[in-house]
Amino acid sequence: MADRAQNPVRRTLAAVALCGVALIHLLDLPGQLKETFYLGVLFIALIIAALLAAELLARRGTPLRWAAAGTVAASPLIGYVLSRTTGLPDSNGDIGNWLEPLGLASLFVEGTLVLLVILAFTEPDTGTGS
Repeated sequence: MADRAQNPVRRTLAAVALCGVALIHLLDLPGQLKETFYLGVLFIALIIAALLAAELLARRGTPLRWAAAGTVAASPLIGYVLSRTTGLPDSNGDIGNWLEPLGLASLFVEGTLVLLVILAFTEPDTGTGS
């Protein structure tokens, strides 16, 4: 994994995507804190985790740091799907609301990040050290 995990372009794209995850959830935070407080608290935790993972991954791409980035991306993806299908505890107002603009932006950024993580773990090493 050494070459593909250290790829500076992939690491930079992933760090930017992590900042995007943080920004999207920051924009939605005030509404979440008013509507469903515990989701707002989870958004705060996600924002902090995304920014921390971005910083760590920008410095060095280790398997653990890539796994953290993948976890940061997958968690809100799962939450989004649950909130649109079964609903979440004390929060069922978004069931069926698949086309909410921030939600679509979130899906795009998190899906891109998941793809980058998968590539970091599965793409064959080139042996070039880049």
